[in-house]
Amino acid sequence: MTKLDTTGIIEDIAIDYKTNKAKISLLLDTKQLNILEELKNNGKLNMVLKKYRKKRSLDSNAYAWVLLGELQNTLNIPKEEIYRDLIKNIGSYEVVPVKNEAVEKFRQAWSKNGLGWVTETTKSKLEGFTNVITYYGSSTYNTAEMTRLIDLIVEECKQFEIETKPQEEIDSLLKEWDKK
Repeated sequence: MTKLDTTGIIEDIAIDYKTNKAKISLLLDTKQLNILEELKNNGKLNMVLKKYRKKRSLDSNAYAWVLLGELQNTLNIPKEEIYRDLIKNIGSYEVVPVKNEAVEKFRQAWSKNGLGWVTETTKSKLEGFTNVITYYGSSTYNTAEMTRLIDLIVEECKQFEIETKPQEEIDSLLKEWDKK
Protein backbone atom coordinates (compact mmCIF):
# COMPACT_ATOMS: atom_id res chain seq x y z
CA MET A 1 0.00 0.00 0.00
CA THR A 2 1.46 3.32 -1.05
CA LYS A 3 1.50 5.97 1.63
CA LEU A 4 3.00 9.44 1.95
CA ASP A 5 3.48 11.16 5.31
CA THR A 6 4.54 14.78 4.83
CA THR A 7 3.77 18.34 5.83
CA GLY A 8 2.70 21.31 3.78
CA ILE A 9 0.26 24.17 3.45
CA ILE A 10 -3.05 24.77 1.73
CA GLU A 11 -2.34 27.29 -1.02
CA ASP A 12 -5.79 27.67 -2.49
CA ILE A 13 -9.38 26.69 -1.74
CA ALA A 14 -12.15 26.68 -4.33
CA ILE A 15 -15.45 25.01 -5.16
CA ASP A 16 -15.66 22.54 -8.02
CA TYR A 17 -18.74 23.82 -9.87
CA LYS A 18 -19.52 20.44 -11.48
CA THR A 19 -19.70 18.55 -8.17
CA ASN A 20 -20.14 21.45 -5.72
CA LYS A 21 -17.34 19.96 -3.58
CA ALA A 22 -14.37 21.69 -2.00
CA LYS A 23 -11.20 21.70 -4.08
CA ILE A 24 -7.80 22.52 -2.57
CA SER A 25 -4.31 23.10 -3.85
CA LEU A 26 -1.54 21.85 -1.55
CA LEU A 27 2.11 22.91 -1.40
CA LEU A 28 3.83 19.82 0.06
CA ASP A 29 7.22 19.55 1.71
CA THR A 30 8.25 16.59 -0.44
CA LYS A 31 9.79 15.92 -3.83
CA GLN A 32 8.55 12.33 -4.05
CA LEU A 33 6.59 12.86 -7.24
CA ASN A 34 6.59 9.15 -8.06
CA ILE A 35 4.63 8.40 -4.87
CA LEU A 36 2.26 11.31 -5.50
CA GLU A 37 1.67 10.07 -9.05
CA GLU A 38 0.97 6.56 -7.80
CA LEU A 39 -1.47 7.89 -5.20
CA LYS A 40 -3.19 10.00 -7.85
CA ASN A 41 -3.65 6.92 -10.04
CA ASN A 42 -5.16 4.93 -7.16
CA GLY A 43 -8.38 6.95 -7.26
CA LYS A 44 -10.15 7.81 -4.03
CA LEU A 45 -7.82 8.33 -1.01
CA ASN A 46 -8.22 8.56 2.74
CA MET A 47 -6.90 11.95 3.86
CA VAL A 48 -6.27 13.58 7.20
CA LEU A 49 -5.29 17.25 7.30
CA LYS A 50 -4.44 18.63 10.72
CA LYS A 51 -2.47 21.45 12.25
CA TYR A 52 1.27 20.85 12.15
CA ARG A 53 3.00 20.19 15.46
CA LYS A 54 6.67 19.67 16.04
CA LYS A 55 7.41 16.13 17.14
CA ARG A 56 8.98 15.39 20.47
CA SER A 57 12.63 14.49 20.69
CA LEU A 58 12.95 10.90 21.82
CA ASP A 59 16.08 11.98 23.69
CA SER A 60 14.17 14.41 25.91
CA ASN A 61 11.40 11.85 26.45
CA ALA A 62 13.96 9.11 27.21
CA TYR A 63 15.75 11.39 29.67
CA ALA A 64 12.45 12.11 31.44
CA TRP A 65 11.96 8.36 31.94
CA VAL A 66 15.52 7.88 33.19
CA LEU A 67 14.87 10.51 35.85
CA LEU A 68 11.50 8.97 36.70
CA GLY A 69 13.33 5.66 37.22
CA GLU A 70 15.75 7.39 39.60
CA LEU A 71 12.82 8.85 41.53
CA GLN A 72 11.25 5.38 41.66
CA ASN A 73 14.45 3.93 43.17
CA THR A 74 14.68 6.71 45.75
CA LEU A 75 11.02 6.92 46.75
CA ASN A 76 9.98 3.28 46.27
CA ILE A 77 7.01 4.48 44.26
CA PRO A 78 6.38 3.12 40.74
CA LYS A 79 7.66 5.57 38.11
CA GLU A 80 4.31 5.33 36.32
CA GLU A 81 2.57 6.64 39.44
CA ILE A 82 5.07 9.51 39.74
CA TYR A 83 4.55 10.31 36.04
CA ARG A 84 0.75 10.40 36.43
CA ASP A 85 1.02 12.74 39.42
CA LEU A 86 3.32 15.06 37.48
CA ILE A 87 0.92 15.04 34.51
CA LYS A 88 -1.75 16.48 36.79
CA ASN A 89 0.65 19.27 37.81
CA ILE A 90 1.23 20.35 34.20
CA GLY A 91 -2.43 21.27 33.91
CA SER A 92 -3.31 20.16 30.37
CA TYR A 93 -6.88 19.02 31.02
CA GLU A 94 -10.56 19.48 30.32
CA VAL A 95 -13.57 19.08 32.60
CA VAL A 96 -16.30 16.88 31.14
CA PRO A 97 -19.72 16.41 32.78
CA VAL A 98 -20.63 12.70 32.61
CA LYS A 99 -23.81 10.94 33.70
CA ASN A 100 -23.21 9.37 37.09
CA GLU A 101 -23.87 5.84 35.86
CA ALA A 102 -21.31 6.24 33.01
CA VAL A 103 -18.43 7.74 35.01
CA GLU A 104 -16.41 4.55 35.57
CA LYS A 105 -16.81 3.39 31.97
CA PHE A 106 -15.75 6.84 30.71
CA ARG A 107 -12.70 6.90 33.01
CA GLN A 108 -11.64 3.43 31.87
CA ALA A 109 -12.02 4.40 28.20
CA TRP A 110 -10.04 7.62 28.73
CA SER A 111 -7.16 5.80 30.43
CA LYS A 112 -6.82 3.46 27.43
CA ASN A 113 -5.36 6.41 25.46
CA GLY A 114 -2.07 5.99 27.30
CA LEU A 115 -0.20 5.93 30.57
CA GLY A 116 -0.54 9.66 31.28
CA TRP A 117 -4.22 9.91 30.39
CA VAL A 118 -5.58 10.16 33.91
CA THR A 119 -8.84 11.37 35.41
CA GLU A 120 -10.18 12.78 38.64
CA THR A 121 -13.77 13.46 39.59
CA THR A 122 -15.49 16.40 41.22
CA LYS A 123 -19.09 17.17 42.06
CA SER A 124 -21.10 18.70 39.24
CA LYS A 125 -23.74 21.39 39.56
CA LEU A 126 -25.79 19.40 37.05
CA GLU A 127 -28.25 16.97 38.62
CA GLY A 128 -27.26 13.36 37.91
CA PHE A 129 -23.80 14.26 36.57
CA THR A 130 -20.22 14.10 37.82
CA ASN A 131 -17.46 16.32 36.49
CA VAL A 132 -14.56 14.24 35.18
CA ILE A 133 -11.26 16.11 34.95
CA THR A 134 -9.52 14.54 31.94
CA TYR A 135 -5.75 15.01 31.81
CA TYR A 136 -3.93 14.58 28.52
CA GLY A 137 -0.81 12.42 28.44
CA SER A 138 2.55 13.84 27.40
CA SER A 139 2.24 12.26 23.95
CA THR A 140 0.00 15.23 23.10
CA TYR A 141 2.27 17.87 24.65
CA ASN A 142 3.69 20.75 22.68
CA THR A 143 7.23 21.97 23.33
CA ALA A 144 6.24 24.32 26.17
CA GLU A 145 4.27 21.63 28.00
CA MET A 146 7.03 19.04 27.62
CA THR A 147 9.56 21.59 28.88
CA ARG A 148 7.38 22.16 31.97
CA LEU A 149 7.14 18.39 32.53
CA ILE A 150 10.91 17.85 32.33
CA ASP A 151 11.54 20.92 34.51
CA LEU A 152 9.12 19.49 37.07
CA ILE A 153 10.83 16.08 37.00
CA VAL A 154 14.25 17.75 37.41
CA GLU A 155 12.94 19.79 40.38
CA GLU A 156 11.64 16.61 42.01
CA CYS A 157 15.04 14.98 41.52
CA LYS A 158 16.86 17.94 43.04
CA GLN A 159 14.63 17.78 46.13
CA PHE A 160 15.86 14.24 46.71
CA GLU A 161 19.47 15.03 45.74
CA ILE A 162 19.29 12.92 42.58
CA GLU A 163 21.92 14.03 40.10
CA THR A 164 20.60 15.48 36.83
CA LYS A 165 22.25 16.71 33.68
CA PRO A 166 23.43 20.32 33.68
CA GLN A 167 20.72 22.79 32.63
CA GLU A 168 22.55 23.52 29.34
CA GLU A 169 22.36 19.84 28.42
CA ILE A 170 18.67 19.64 29.30
CA ASP A 171 18.03 22.78 27.23
CA SER A 172 19.91 21.14 24.35
CA LEU A 173 17.65 18.06 24.55
CA LEU A 174 14.59 20.29 24.41
CA LYS A 175 16.02 22.28 21.48
CA GLU A 176 16.39 19.01 19.59
CA TRP A 177 12.70 18.53 20.14
CA ASP A 178 12.04 21.95 18.59
CA LYS A 179 13.91 20.90 15.42
CA LYS A 180 11.72 17.83 14.81
